[in-house]
Amino acid sequence: MMKVKRFSQRCSAVCLTILAVLSLTSCGKERRANLLTQDDRVQRTVNLFSPMEKTDPNAENTARSAADLTVAMAEEKLGVTVAYRTYTAEDYQDKSYDDVVLDRARSNMDDLYLLNSDVILKLGAEGKLVDLSGIDNAENLRDIIWTANTVDGKLVAIPQEVVAYGLFVNKDMFDQYGLALPETPEEFLECCRVFRENGIETPIGANRWWLETFVLALAYADLYNGGNTEAEIAALNSGEARYSDYMRPGFAFLKNLMDRGYIDAEKASVSEAIEAEGADFLAQKTPIVMAYWGAANTETAYGKTDFEMQVIGFPSSRGQMPVITMTGLAVGAEAEHREDALQVLNVMLSDEALQVYSEINRVISPSKNVKVDCVPALKPLNDRIEEGVYVLGSNAGMKVEQWGSTCLIVRELLAGAAVEECMAAFDRLQDEALAK
Repeated sequence: MMKVKRFSQRCSAVCLTILAVLSLTSCGKERRANLLTQDDRVQRTVNLFSPMEKTDPNAENTARSAADLTVAMAEEKLGVTVAYRTYTAEDYQDKSYDDVVLDRARSNMDDLYLLNSDVILKLGAEGKLVDLSGIDNAENLRDIIWTANTVDGKLVAIPQEVVAYGLFVNKDMFDQYGLALPETPEEFLECCRVFRENGIETPIGANRWWLETFVLALAYADLYNGGNTEAEIAALNSGEARYSDYMRPGFAFLKNLMDRGYIDAEKASVSEAIEAEGADFLAQKTPIVMAYWGAANTETAYGKTDFEMQVIGFPSSRGQMPVITMTGLAVGAEAEHREDALQVLNVMLSDEALQVYSEINRVISPSKNVKVDCVPALKPLNDRIEEGVYVLGSNAGMKVEQWGSTCLIVRELLAGAAVEECMAAFDRLQDEALAK
């Protein structure tokens, strides 16, 4: 019988990696980032646990990451010191970031935490996180934040960016064969057929981490865009509706792509994100890959191409569909410095701070008041999101964690499992969640 293994360290850290990509990471053991002099020891301190570490806080004229700059704004405005407590794989060996942060939050070891969606769900359900709906800047948040990070009616985490996934396509190759950019699954299949018939052996470059984006777009296009989101999620959480019924079309579509050879399942099952498929995409050997928003902004991924690149949503019954995931900053309900932590978070989430963060990282802000011009390649994806059209790949309001669970079950499909075996895995996950 196929079993879904515990979310691995690498898979659970995907979203956190997006947030931390411009940050300086520690290569050694956890350290105290703020060394206070005798005169400073009365200063208020807030402890932040995350996978990233800022530069020396006492150094002047040192470039800091976008997140660090917002922390610095809070320190200056409030007169507090934010002490970084940092996760490193070397320190914790076999324990994933999720495992470690769960232990620390349950033991009230820190004040502020950067959390993945599955941990937000667990800690929120346990009452370990403060309801953030009352902080001043919560009123500026996009609706998507409230939907994704509300547990039992409480907004328990807020991100500094909204991470969107889309299809990165070689527009020149589509034009060469007279193909319009696909909107629906049927149009997508037709594009792949034409590419294959014209000598492109594998039209879709894939890896073992992000194929769930196809599944999620097809599964939840109507749930998130049909005007009945709350009721449908409530039915799933009660067991009245089954996750497998939502997921089946997406898995069947993915299986179809594999069976026709449009995706190399064997290669994808062992390939790391971007490292495997990136070279062929940049060399124009494959016209389609999937990646996150930031991959279009950096020269180390797809920021510079020798062709016209566009980033579009995944094919769905409602057209091109962005898939959105997010992490969240949260405050421990019983944190030692709870009130100071709430004030720090409020400054970090102010429109002023988020404008700085978003302009440096060129990302979608959680604030509806903050707009940043995106690169031309991202405009199709951004337009859909601004229209309010998207699917959430992570939603703490669902009792079954979505992003990691779907990723792992897709891997079983890549390894040869039948669609119905994959659906049985979702049924087991739902039954286990409902039994708790």
